[in-house]
Amino acid sequence: MMTTTQKIAFFDTKPYDRSSFDGVNRAFGFAITYFEERLHPGTVALATGFPVVCVFVNDVVDSTVVEELAKNGTTLVALRCAGYNNVDFEAAYGKLHVVHVPAYSPHAVAEHAAALLLSLNRKTHKSYYRTREGNFNINGLLGFDLHGKVAGIIGAGRIGRCLVPILRGFGMGILAYDAYPDEEYATNAGICYVPLTELYAKADVISLHCPLVPETHYLIDDESIARMKPGVVLINTSRGKLINTQALIAGLKSGHIGAAGLDVYEEEGDYFFEDLSTEMIDDDVLARLLTFPNVLVTSHQGFFTREALLRVVSKKTGSPPSPSTSQR
Repeated sequence: MMTTTQKIAFFDTKPYDRSSFDGVNRAFGFAITYFEERLHPGTVALATGFPVVCVFVNDVVDSTVVEELAKNGTTLVALRCAGYNNVDFEAAYGKLHVVHVPAYSPHAVAEHAAALLLSLNRKTHKSYYRTREGNFNINGLLGFDLHGKVAGIIGAGRIGRCLVPILRGFGMGILAYDAYPDEEYATNAGICYVPLTELYAKADVISLHCPLVPETHYLIDDESIARMKPGVVLINTSRGKLINTQALIAGLKSGHIGAAGLDVYEEEGDYFFEDLSTEMIDDDVLARLLTFPNVLVTSHQGFFTREALLRVVSKKTGSPPSPSTSQR
């Protein structure tokens, strides 16, 4: 049982983390130390003497870090996120307890996926800059009606299920793929579970809402893209390595992919959540992505709402679920 003097080390923290957790911690009195640095083998020594370590999506809890944490007195690693692909559970077994925050922002992430889709389709981000410069020309801003189109949702867990009524509100038909289909839910929600091959062939919009596990690593690659409808809009608010970025770039160059909205990127660790506006981006793949006029990249902000932050600091944690293709 934790006491009010429990020492906790927070890694990869920003001002909004400190504000949120300090506000709630007044009722508990934990001794929190915030580190701006991410947790990885080069920074793990900072956690020495802290029984509890709190990490985020781009912190590294690999076998080296696990061994050092256990040796230096840590017994619990708490993830302030739903995903847990950055933790080596085999290494942690018997050495550390690991908990996460289950489903703290399903509505926030689903709404951000819809925002990416709407912005890409109607080019509102481009129109914003045009009109601010006095350019009211609408050439190049042509979109399409979502009404009557088909959306494919890969991963019909909590986030995917929050997206369903949003897209149905636009009059879209919904196809879903999940490793563990829930037919009762599908009947009640008015959606159809289909194989991935059928979803790729029929969906005008595809949105990814599955965790990163070995079975979903590079789920979107050259082969799957070739099966998709020409002009498909691809949205990813889940994990970057669900998509082989080189395959995505090839699909964009050929025109087979009509647009891509990405809140995550497979090598985002050195960039996302940081202000690098005065520096060059030396990741050639990311730099290439940012040159496409039909690609919209946001910095892993899908979770970032007031309500979600409150749930992160107040919601009870739990052990990670069994891997599946949905964020339940």
